Amino acid sequence: MSTTLHVATYNIHKGFSQFAKRMVLHELRDRLREMHADIVFLQEVLGAHEMHAERYDDWPDKSQYEFLADSIWHDFAYGKNAVYPNGHHGNALLSKFPILSWENEDISAHAFEQRGVLHCEVDIPGFTQNLHCVCIHLGLFANGRKKQLTAVRERIERMVPSDAPLIVAGDFNDWHCEAGECFAQPMGLTEAFETVYGRPACSFPSKFPLFRLDRVYIRGFTVQSVEVLYGRPWSKISDHAPLSVCLGAA
Repeated sequence: MSTTLHVATYNIHKGFSQFAKRMVLHELRDRLREMHADIVFLQEVLGAHEMHAERYDDWPDKSQYEFLADSIWHDFAYGKNAVYPNGHHGNALLSKFPILSWENEDISAHAFEQRGVLHCEVDIPGFTQNLHCVCIHLGLFANGRKKQLTAVRERIERMVPSDAPLIVAGDFNDWHCEAGECFAQPMGLTEAFETVYGRPACSFPSKFPLFRLDRVYIRGFTVQSVEVLYGRPWSKISDHAPLSVCLGAA
């Protein structure tokens, strides 16, 4: 494996600014382009919403993930998780490289939060094996998160070869930084920011991040650089700050 890979993860807050004051999809698309990421892990992506489409004149005709992918990320996958009368939302993966297969698995821990894990297999030029990308958004309650992490771990152990490159990224809602010990370490995963700085990144709230909620766990890579994109203009787009990571061969 000789290719440098640039990945990012971002909870986009359904395309609305903090406290849902503004619809920011167009600005969000511009900012995502400026990141120049090869693969983008997205959470809280609206697949459809009839009321928003009627209310906003500049609401895209396409789904949010198609609108954001545009002509930059030629492949994309979407996992529908939360369904309600006006639409649905979930996780999405945008990729400059071919997505060979994808599956969304329901990992909801209870009826009050619909959660899923989006698992994609991506063909990266120069890689000797396909890259497995796992995009997740875990629940707000600790007991539920533990069950969800167990479900994700079991899926990876079942579906991903132990020597295949792997990235697990997203919004872990892991307020107490418990995911490393119970999830990552047993599978030989390392967290990108923890590798560089000794702890996961602060990513919430985006104006002045205090909490370490978002993660990029990797296997089969070295970390070349990491960055948290917080403050303006990012704090005007979502309540989470995006994480940017450049990876190289292990």
